[in-house]
Amino acid sequence: MSAWQPHLETSTELLDPAPVAALAALFDDGLPVPAPGEPLPTLWHWVALPRWASSGELGPDGHPRRGSFLPPVELPRRMFAGGEVRVHAPLIVGETVRREAEVVSVQQKNGRSGALVVVDVALRLFTAAGELAIEEQQNLIYREAAPRPDRPAPVPADLEPGRPLTAISDTEWAFRTDPTLLARFSAATANAHRIHYDWPYATGVEGYPGLVVHGPLQALALAEVHRLAAGAPVRELRHRGRAPLFCGEPARLLATTVPDGVALELFGPGGETAGPNATLDLVTIDRSDR
Repeated sequence: MSAWQPHLETSTELLDPAPVAALAALFDDGLPVPAPGEPLPTLWHWVALPRWASSGELGPDGHPRRGSFLPPVELPRRMFAGGEVRVHAPLIVGETVRREAEVVSVQQKNGRSGALVVVDVALRLFTAAGELAIEEQQNLIYREAAPRPDRPAPVPADLEPGRPLTAISDTEWAFRTDPTLLARFSAATANAHRIHYDWPYATGVEGYPGLVVHGPLQALALAEVHRLAAGAPVRELRHRGRAPLFCGEPARLLATTVPDGVALELFGPGGETAGPNATLDLVTIDRSDR
């Protein structure tokens, strides 16, 4: 990586209403579809600003080849590990925004599973009027490949489509995933990473037990629970992926009120004894101060 240097990418992009409507259809939770002229919900800029790489730019795993914007990390497994977002002003569906992105840190480490590289990407979004709206830092992790199984896992035939979020109580939700959900989310976010939709590749090449539920989808599901509860506007948030969740595994979302906002946790089939698979901590705006 010695010859690679980070650089600032700047672009002007539309907060596209089409993928916004696609995400609303995916959640299918009864909330109105954010229409042009209305504020974009928390974290929905991940969907409203899809970035389609040219087919010739994709690597064998479906991700854009590294060495241009992202460093040429040779480790094959790539994961969206978490990040932080600060909200300065609302983004409006259908408006044009300026996007600035740059890699701010590349760290080589050794973990329990072997060598890994942590890449931090800074993102800034400006409104049509030039006002800073979003400051974000995303944490990407690259890991070594897992041993390939002798035979790929069979594709399960009983994972039928359905609404992903179901209320259990005022503070608890069931989160249901199936292959159509993951494929539709990949399409809405222009994410061609094969671990999310190609079962033979995910199990036979990268050695996962099934399709991997996107880290951003888990974070967005947690944020959607806050939106369903008519929560206060968000000023800051931190999201962390702590363990993978695989397609079809039972999962629950729990919301807890804390002094300055809401703490949300996603638990997979291991439940609380195994710790959360993903967390989202929201710092909210006191409505009395608005």
